[in-house]
Amino acid sequence: MTPSEVKQRINDWLQSERIEIKDQPNESAIFQSLFRFPPNQTGHMFNVINPNGRDLVAVGSGTRVDLGQQNRMKECMANEPQEWKDWLHNVRLELNRSGIDWSLHLGHNEDGLKRQGPLQAFHVSEPTWFDGLSKNALMQSLRKLWLAKLTVIHEIKNKFGPGVNKPGPVDDWEKQGKQNLQKRDEPTIQGNEFEGFGSDFDPSDWV
Repeated sequence: MTPSEVKQRINDWLQSERIEIKDQPNESAIFQSLFRFPPNQTGHMFNVINPNGRDLVAVGSGTRVDLGQQNRMKECMANEPQEWKDWLHNVRLELNRSGIDWSLHLGHNEDGLKRQGPLQAFHVSEPTWFDGLSKNALMQSLRKLWLAKLTVIHEIKNKFGPGVNKPGPVDDWEKQGKQNLQKRDEPTIQGNEFEGFGSDFDPSDWV
């Protein structure tokens, strides 16, 4: 399949599941599209991208951690450092068991060196090569990524509470001048199930 054929098939498959798609310009990709999954008020923003020179598509999504939850993490780091390390270790193990690709954005020291937390944002993704691409493969990837996100979200809420419904800082984005970027016409994450997580995540930041 050519990239244009892949894009059209993905669009057709997602639209058949009542998922609306929006093209996202990206110079490092042949195509990139944004969509919400699941296609309801509790859905999160995902992106599907075909990088330049690659015969695969990668589906991914990220979440920014609430300010109140980040503050609770800092308290845990200061008062119970081993408990914090154990919690973060378990989160990493859960993500490894899911079989997907993932990354955690941890806070930085003032000198820019990484330290153990707080967890400021996380991202999950999974590639599918063209020769294995089908509607079932795509939708199963989405389900797997969605459940992996739910696992981390529930772990955070269970340990550090629901938060204050205000997005916390993400040091990496601030250094890159992306801290406050958001396209106003992009959907935002809403719903009680995800209270305590920021709604101004820009999926293109994760590509």
